[in-house]
Amino acid sequence: MNTLSEIAEILKRQKSAVIFTHMRPDGDTLGSAMALSRALFMLKIRNEVVNEGEIPEKFLFLDGMRGIRREPSMTDADAYICVDSSDEARLGAAQTAFLAGARKGKVTVNIDHHVSNTRFCRYNFVRPRASNCENIAELISLLGVRPDAVMAGYLLTGMITDSGAFSHGDVNGDTFRAAAYAADAGADVGKITYEVFKKQSKARAKLYAEVISRLRYDLDDRFAVALVTRAQLEKYGLKQDATEGIVDFALSVEPVEVSACLLETKKGQYKASLRSKGTVNVNEVAGTFGGGGHVLASGCMFFGSFEEAYDKLRYAVLQRLPQ
Repeated sequence: MNTLSEIAEILKRQKSAVIFTHMRPDGDTLGSAMALSRALFMLKIRNEVVNEGEIPEKFLFLDGMRGIRREPSMTDADAYICVDSSDEARLGAAQTAFLAGARKGKVTVNIDHHVSNTRFCRYNFVRPRASNCENIAELISLLGVRPDAVMAGYLLTGMITDSGAFSHGDVNGDTFRAAAYAADAGADVGKITYEVFKKQSKARAKLYAEVISRLRYDLDDRFAVALVTRAQLEKYGLKQDATEGIVDFALSVEPVEVSACLLETKKGQYKASLRSKGTVNVNEVAGTFGGGGHVLASGCMFFGSFEEAYDKLRYAVLQRLPQ
């Protein structure tokens, strides 16, 4: 694995770059990409940020988010940089452009914090942290760029979202030092927290109440599962990003040790988000079904009926719960 110092020197030699974010983007992948993009612009390195889908509305308060492209306009950039993505598949449809660049022998860079990362680029830096924006903040410093308030806002958004507002078990002193770095540069903690965690529509509040009221508890109440159907999203006129955060509620219930949210993305297909208080490694659980992420927060996909997905997930969790 490379060091961030090595990657900083490599990036400074490039004249152009495409920065790739993962599908179903969250605050950490967007914050990582947009902060790095701004730093590269300050170094006179042309670049653009790419994501295969729509950017969740909750992040559009940040400057420049509407400028993220669905696919690269720069077809012959010098560098192809992936942030907060554990493998090529996480790029979704954008992986086609990334792999095309890799086949051309372009510089490929992978900066991530997931323990499940496959080191799929020529240059890789993977350090498990509460958020990948902590890695990006360190990289920006090594690039010799002084962050402004806009860049700091990107960084702190990623730190706040991926750490659960600094509440997750992998938060440590490094997390707070990185957050202080962003706050000192002008990031508005109050605004970011409100926009990302507190602000919601009446429709989303109704969906949340309905889903939480139907939580299913199992394994002596140590495992809880929420289901969000396409019909519910249609009923309230919401998109899939409105379900973010639902999985965290059940983890606040005693004696729940593992919580899951199964989101019906299409008929016979469910996206599972997993959370753990620490007794179960949900990265291992997700890995059983081809997914991954972190020890305390991971995800995977299921195909079939909800009950089939539920039974498979229940068994995988049962195998890892302390008896």
